[in-house]
Amino acid sequence: MPKEFQFQVTPDTAAIEELLIKAVAQQLRIANTEIQKVVVEKRSIDARQKKVKINVKGLAYLKNERFEEKKVELPHYPDVTHAREVIIIGGGPAGLFAALQLIEKGLKPIILERGKEVRKRRIDLRALNIEHIVNEDSNYCFGEGGAGTFSDGKLYTRSKKRGDVDKIIRLLVGFGADPEILVEAHPHIGTNKLPNIIQNIRHKIINCGGEVHFEKRVVDFIIKNNAVQGVKTQDQTIYNALQVILATGHSARDIYELLHQKEILIEAKAFAIGVRAEHTQELIDSIQYSCDFRGDYLPPAPYSIVKQVNGRGMYSFCMCPGGVIAPSATAPGEVVTNGWSPSKRNLKTANSGIVVELKQEDFKPFEKFGALAGMEFQRSIEQKAWALAGKTQKVPAQRMVDFTKKITSTHIPKTSYIPGTTSLELGEVFPDFITQILREGFVHFGKSMQGYLTNEAVLHAPESRTSSPVRIPRDPKTLEHIQIKGLYPCGEGAGYAGGIISAAIDGEKCALSIAEKIK
Repeated sequence: MPKEFQFQVTPDTAAIEELLIKAVAQQLRIANTEIQKVVVEKRSIDARQKKVKINVKGLAYLKNERFEEKKVELPHYPDVTHAREVIIIGGGPAGLFAALQLIEKGLKPIILERGKEVRKRRIDLRALNIEHIVNEDSNYCFGEGGAGTFSDGKLYTRSKKRGDVDKIIRLLVGFGADPEILVEAHPHIGTNKLPNIIQNIRHKIINCGGEVHFEKRVVDFIIKNNAVQGVKTQDQTIYNALQVILATGHSARDIYELLHQKEILIEAKAFAIGVRAEHTQELIDSIQYSCDFRGDYLPPAPYSIVKQVNGRGMYSFCMCPGGVIAPSATAPGEVVTNGWSPSKRNLKTANSGIVVELKQEDFKPFEKFGALAGMEFQRSIEQKAWALAGKTQKVPAQRMVDFTKKITSTHIPKTSYIPGTTSLELGEVFPDFITQILREGFVHFGKSMQGYLTNEAVLHAPESRTSSPVRIPRDPKTLEHIQIKGLYPCGEGAGYAGGIISAAIDGEKCALSIAEKIK
């Protein structure tokens, strides 16, 4: 039997196999030469002390023990060409993993994705970044793979109770992700690698007899006697099915409006809104690792911070070490920011959403919109930012210390946001209560992270798509909509997930519920 080990080592020891074998041998009190292979099963960073340490846990195989490299194998996916059909609206994590689970259970998924496949989608992203042209169906939020494809690929989720996190990560490895994501405590794939993985999933679905249709925006639900019968797309094509998984993501406002118009029950949901802050990665490294130079064996440092300010939570969101800020508008006439990192996280800047939690009473000025009040609140801020920044995809920006002191920055340094910035007092973008909390909160952040509050940091506004402003209620046991039989609200857009992993898990759950019902 291989011997287990778990201890802390220096970053170079964790990175260099020779040094790690030596450290493991010392802990096990055996000679280095007795160890055939060291396999690290889990790895995490402990930066709480001045000297950063790496927690490692794994197995040491001795010379006389059999060792075989373990390969991640995909489940058996049968041919479902002639099986019962289930429609999936949306080709993001929830939709794709629902499709895979349906195939496992012998059902045929038909994915209707409003956007384009990943390669064509790149052309529209370039037009958004360079020419400030927003394609409402193909952008950072919509298209094959959903928002995650070109927005980083963070795989960390705080809620282990949602389902089998390891299963989702193993599937991603099976479809081409680096096996290291099985080891890291905070796994991350990277925007440069996700498109190929997403395409591999699509090919598997099609090869098994499932269908994936692009540029098929759903414009109507066919409902009879409070039961779904199918859907209609913008080209007037009718797709018939008695089960429909609604996995459209948190920015599909037209779907929320369609549900509202058809008097299908939806609910306003609280979310968070704020700015995206950009520092140099070197500064974040120095703060988090308490060092002047990070070295070759530590990854770019992330940060996570939460404060209570005037009875509201203000916190970091979707932090991107070594990443860039991206334009994430989904319609003309609005400005939205988000962030992402490549797989190596090796760019010179770090960014994070810094957001303020909202409450239902904040949406009172928009109460005439009913369940869409939060969405309209969100949209009003995005449209205001667009107008203030010159009606382009340039983003309102301000240096951090200037913002806390209500000073319009005389010069904004070049940031990673490609469309460009417009210097503004960001208090003009947000309602007063959000502005006040952000101003005070950044001062508190600066006290907790010495050096964080600096005028070299630039704030970009707004960071507004943190989660869905709407929840689509469903039965907690069957996962069907509580009003419409056969409709399965799913993932982030329905208010039941918050990222790639949780959305994928929710997609699997909905697929399993459908399979059980049909069985």
